[in-house]
Amino acid sequence: MNVVPSFTVVLYLYWVLLLLITLASLILAILAFRLRKQPFAIASAGALAAALLVAALPVGEAPAVFVVVIGLAGLVLAVIGGGPVALLALQLATQNSVSPGSHGGILVGTEQPAGSDAPGTDTTPAAVHEVLRGGLTIGVLERLAVTGAILAGFPEALAVVVAIKGVGRFTELASGEARERFIIGTLASLIWACACAILVSLAQS
Repeated sequence: MNVVPSFTVVLYLYWVLLLLITLASLILAILAFRLRKQPFAIASAGALAAALLVAALPVGEAPAVFVVVIGLAGLVLAVIGGGPVALLALQLATQNSVSPGSHGGILVGTEQPAGSDAPGTDTTPAAVHEVLRGGLTIGVLERLAVTGAILAGFPEALAVVVAIKGVGRFTELASGEARERFIIGTLASLIWACACAILVSLAQS
């Protein structure tokens, strides 16, 4: 006689646990975004991985309130959390060897032919300029578009998002530093957005 009520309690505890883990990842992501601290970004990624594992368990249909709250939390997590994770990936890859610009980009220089006042050399360094500006805003819009496209059942839109971003950044990818940062940052951002979209999809299934 008590089997059904007990199962219902366990089911609700399961969805409460999933919601708490998702919210923990979101809070850690917000802290990482505000404080720019790597440990918060790592902890947020770990919490997201744990949420994905819990969401993958075969359980019954979620109550509507949990579907809505987890969906909203997952969407915000995708938009905010991807920035610190992408920055973490870039820092690990470049070891902070690239100087940041004042508008969210990086400072790079090119080589130009040397003048007569530089004997014995063929080139001299040109003035340093900033490329990949506005990366924070572009990343937010990119993850919002990717997550929304997946949840709407139109994953083909990922190719459109990447194409638009690539075309817009094409003229800035002359230097190796810019190409490396563009590829790593884009992949990290897309993977994070896709993981959050999968989490929401699992919670809704």
